[in-house]
Amino acid sequence: MAETTTATTRPLKIITGADSFCCTLKDALVSHLRSLNIDVEDLGTSAYYSIAAEVGRRVSSSSAAADTETETRGLVACGTGVGVAMFANKFPGVFAATCLSPADALNARSINNSNVLAVSGMSTAPESAVETLNTWLNTPFKAPCPASESKPWPEEVSLFLDKSINEMRKIGADSAPQDASCSICCLLKNRDLREIDIIPGGSMKIVRESPTSAVVRFKAGSVEPAHHHTFGHDLVVMEGKKSVWNLTKNERFDLAVGDYLFTPAGDVHRVKYYEDTEFFIKWDGKWDMFFDEDLEAAKKAIDQELQNGGE
Repeated sequence: MAETTTATTRPLKIITGADSFCCTLKDALVSHLRSLNIDVEDLGTSAYYSIAAEVGRRVSSSSAAADTETETRGLVACGTGVGVAMFANKFPGVFAATCLSPADALNARSINNSNVLAVSGMSTAPESAVETLNTWLNTPFKAPCPASESKPWPEEVSLFLDKSINEMRKIGADSAPQDASCSICCLLKNRDLREIDIIPGGSMKIVRESPTSAVVRFKAGSVEPAHHHTFGHDLVVMEGKKSVWNLTKNERFDLAVGDYLFTPAGDVHRVKYYEDTEFFIKWDGKWDMFFDEDLEAAKKAIDQELQNGGE
């Protein structure tokens, strides 16, 4: 295998994920990345839209932090490579491109400075996918590519590309808030939520079965002790403010209205609610919840965290 170097002056981190159809291809590419001593955070597999959105959200968050010492990119895979690209691109600063060949990867990096590579399990063999990945890693922005007839870009085009990157990053970053009267909220009108016996301050209403979705409410000040599930789950905050500490990955997520979070199966997480909070949650399979600490231990840990880092 030829030696590969990445076209970046900063250490590189790749966040990866795939749907179940492309788990094997994703795992092969993850192994290849690690063989190059590239830092990889593998989120595993989930529905193509969920896993792609989580990769996109994390890359977006990293791209917004201009002073970070590490460049963060993403790698997503599904049957066509199109669906994962669509949902990764929901987030500002994410330029996901479906690449079925090295030529596609050359164009995507040269013209769009693509920071998320989407690959197809139906159209791409593992060997070809590795070649495409290497090209995507090694190609700098504005490099000669098939679209430029493998020649340097003319000055006027080069200036346009520089301008386009700055303008594209702004798209979606200042989106106006959506009307609170969303379809999910309408489903809950005039419906009572049942108290969650095992966690004080919480209540829940099942909206749909298999895959299961629900609307959950917690009173301000409520705490969910560290726990985990045998399933991954997606949630969107509809009202209020909360923090989620993913103890498995040592990460903290501060969520407000409109924010989305995917938590993989088995990840231990702890939650604090700062305001009366309502969120929509979806998961596959039967509900379960396994506690990894008691309520008092959770409150003590959160108080210590907030004292050290602030709310």
